[in-house]
Amino acid sequence: MLWQHLLRDPKHRSSLPIGQYPARTGITAPVCHINPIYLTKELVKDGPKSRVLVANSVSRLKTEYFTLAEALKEAGYATAHFGKWHLGHNLKPADHYEPMDQGFDFDFPHTPNAAGPGGGYLAPWKFIKDPTITDEVGMHIEDRMSKEAAKYITAHKDKPFYVNYWAFSVHSPWNARPDYIEHFKAKADSKNPQHNALYAAMVKSLDDGVGRIVQAIDDAGIADNTIIVFYSDNGGYAYPPKKTDPDGYADIPATSNLPLRSGKASLYEGGTREPFILVWPGKVKKETTNDMLFQSTDFYPTLLTMTGLKPHADIKLDGHDQSQAFLGAPSPRDRVFCHFPHGSENQSEHMDGLYPGTYVRKGDWKLIRFYARNEDGSDRLELYDLKNDLGEKQNLAKEKPELTAELNGLITDFLKDTEAVLPKLNPAYGKVAATPKDPLMGWKNRNCSASVKDGILTAKATGAEPFLGVGASLKGAAKITFRLRTTTGGEGHIDLMSSPEKKDAKPTVIPYAAKGGDWQDITVDLPNVGAAPILRLYLPHTTEAVEIDWVELKAAGAKSRRWEF
Repeated sequence: MLWQHLLRDPKHRSSLPIGQYPARTGITAPVCHINPIYLTKELVKDGPKSRVLVANSVSRLKTEYFTLAEALKEAGYATAHFGKWHLGHNLKPADHYEPMDQGFDFDFPHTPNAAGPGGGYLAPWKFIKDPTITDEVGMHIEDRMSKEAAKYITAHKDKPFYVNYWAFSVHSPWNARPDYIEHFKAKADSKNPQHNALYAAMVKSLDDGVGRIVQAIDDAGIADNTIIVFYSDNGGYAYPPKKTDPDGYADIPATSNLPLRSGKASLYEGGTREPFILVWPGKVKKETTNDMLFQSTDFYPTLLTMTGLKPHADIKLDGHDQSQAFLGAPSPRDRVFCHFPHGSENQSEHMDGLYPGTYVRKGDWKLIRFYARNEDGSDRLELYDLKNDLGEKQNLAKEKPELTAELNGLITDFLKDTEAVLPKLNPAYGKVAATPKDPLMGWKNRNCSASVKDGILTAKATGAEPFLGVGASLKGAAKITFRLRTTTGGEGHIDLMSSPEKKDAKPTVIPYAAKGGDWQDITVDLPNVGAAPILRLYLPHTTEAVEIDWVELKAAGAKSRRWEF
């Protein structure tokens, strides 16, 4: 059965395993791969450069939740996670944020600190740290993961099992199998809004992996007793990828969500509305469709009921049990909410709708509340009739004030119930201090332009390997943390120069990864390399500008140094 109205919060990944809204848990942005660890919901502590104060997202799925995997494991299921986790990784022995801490017996390839396949999808895989996981050069990670998942299914066919396959595809970095790219390049029609052959090749590898898993279920003889759910974690990336491997596809939008407006990270339909496919043997008829409202929080109670189980009575759930609705009964859900307290006016110019806001959909009507977006600092309300205006082109808020007020009241009640972090107008916005004589505060820019405005250092590559360097005078282990924002993300590195005067001296290189989108705090542990007088911060590999709010350097046994630009 195909469902056509699956609604997502932009950070739904946390809502599926626990059945709670991201607004309630505070995990409202894709930041669970970064350090330091944030476990408290709060607004960012920002200076005068941001017009709207946004949420500082919680960065780990707390262990206090009783997850879907734990519920199934308690009932005797074997539980396995494959692929992207992005709900937290452990920094010290006392931490318990990884898949095998959250109810899974098995985790492959165990990359809980990876936001995506950094370095690319094709072997050798740079983002996989386990030295035993290798494969032939050019092997796609979805091929390897789906083979491992198929092996797991075969080995556990005689007992209940739960396989949580969260594919790395389709996501940046933008690269794919060369033979698949050539195949779709020959088919691409430039008049079709979906004509990026590289993206099509990436989807093909995902399709291969899904087919391999389904085939394993068939071969094991358990197809009549296996529930399969296929869905997406956000709307399609309807923007140019900016950087691709191979070159030549950076200016072609990865995909199109037409007739839906915008795409991933947006509060418009293109960002949060997707179809999903359900196979429930003996219950749901093949090749049927349903257009009821379903939200990612609903999976927890629904899947437990479908397997003959019930959630613990003391668990707080925002999801509805929709198992009977799958069989034709009325859906218990008449409204959905989405809270995304991130983004900015600048980001919304590049990704339409990537602005802090909350929406409610009730029936065919959808109201979006964009925080402090009007010129006077008040909230902007946008009302759409999705039955007649699926592309959200006509804002009817002024024409229907009573309906607008009713739906806005539902948003207010939702925010109060979930104790959500509410973005607000920044009272310090525009109150800029005088520019110092050295705006870079001792940092030197090389192969990049660098300027400081409103407390933000903006750097953009002008040549290969752009970096910012500073005299560090390190004499042992240290830790550097910096707040960074970039539209597309990318990989960078910190270099420690032990002998900068020697041209043949090799630096110690420590990599880091930056995710595109909102502000993120990145922490890099610096090893003890003896005397290291120079530190270089190489920018993420992107053609876009990189913004840096502040940098802090903490050396063992020495006073911390902090640069507030």
